[in-house]
Amino acid sequence: MPSEAGDPDGVADGLAAATGNAAFVLALRERGVRDTAVLRAMERVPRERFAPPALRAHARRDIALPLACGQTMTAPSIVAAMLGALDIAPGARVLEVGTGTGYVTALLVQLGAAHVRSLERYDGLARAARSHLGRDFDAAAVETTDGLAPEVVRGGSYDRILVNGSLAALPPHLPAVLRSGGRLVAGQWTGRGSRLVTLTRDGAAAYARTEGAALRLGPLTPGRALAP
Repeated sequence: MPSEAGDPDGVADGLAAATGNAAFVLALRERGVRDTAVLRAMERVPRERFAPPALRAHARRDIALPLACGQTMTAPSIVAAMLGALDIAPGARVLEVGTGTGYVTALLVQLGAAHVRSLERYDGLARAARSHLGRDFDAAAVETTDGLAPEVVRGGSYDRILVNGSLAALPPHLPAVLRSGGRLVAGQWTGRGSRLVTLTRDGAAAYARTEGAALRLGPLTPGRALAP
């Protein structure tokens, strides 16, 4: 459908979208995001595609957006910090805990992950995420389940694990399913706020831990939700 008279191919819409994406990335650079691969992925994956319809006008702002079930869509600069720390290698097998809208899931695929297994405790959010991702991101599989339950990941093997939320303590079964050289990124609650935590598996049972910047990241709740 033409976007306006005299523009049958939607050229004006395309230029506006490209300009908006470029401004979005520039704003993230000004806020300290420097990872070129992450910025490129965020330019190519439109956040508004994954935002609630009533809030799409705010999708290119660096703010968290409210979702159903009391959840939030994390602010882009925080997403960028977590993805930069995760350092996705092409062909990586990734476990994501906390799908939300599917935006970060799509970014993981765009960054080169060969497969993303994404776990979401709310069925309504999981169904919406699958719809948002569609066939464009078929390397991702979204499951409705308790992403913090040991039995859910038992027997798995992942190059990267991303926990989209803050935990008081990292459950030991998550780093246990990292491959050698694998990396886990999460927010950890310190009592005064959350900080970015990265665990890298150096050997059979050896992990190197680093702490990064403070994050405004909501808590991740265990258990599969009873709400739809």
